[in-house]
Amino acid sequence: MQNPRNYRFSRLVPEGDNRERHVCGDCGWIHYVNPKIVVGAVVTQGEQILLCRRAIEPRQSFWTIPAGFMEERETSEAGAMREVKEEACADIHINALLAVYNIPRISQVQLIYRATLASPDYSAGPESLEVKLFNWDDIPWDDLAFPSVHWALQHHRSVIGRDGFPAFSNPPGEFGNY
Repeated sequence: MQNPRNYRFSRLVPEGDNRERHVCGDCGWIHYVNPKIVVGAVVTQGEQILLCRRAIEPRQSFWTIPAGFMEERETSEAGAMREVKEEACADIHINALLAVYNIPRISQVQLIYRATLASPDYSAGPESLEVKLFNWDDIPWDDLAFPSVHWALQHHRSVIGRDGFPAFSNPPGEFGNY
């Protein structure tokens, strides 16, 4: 945790709260630590799905959908578009929120969109070793980086051809403990 003003933090339960927080012993200011938001997209071109082979940890060399941390002062849609641009050098059209996954072990909430390539152009960005379009039967299932990638691909497949559907969440019993 950064401490730019030299607060003297202690972990304690502030009055009226129900859990320990970082509280300044001098002034009582509370530093709240909140979950990180990840944004990304299942991107398609026709019946093929765009996947990126990770050039960075965690799970370097494994395949994933383009996704990453949302930045301050951007919408979740803009963040998903930026992540696709950074990882796959591609522009996309977002057409729906596909899923909201909760990964409490690592304090993440993931917002995954359904999108299509805006043009046939894509290539590996600095965080990707390789970017490729896969037919469903050719997806490297054993080499996918995270459980939420599996979930997103399965959820995406279940709504192909549908315009309206409620956003998915973690499959029953799955809490993203990876």
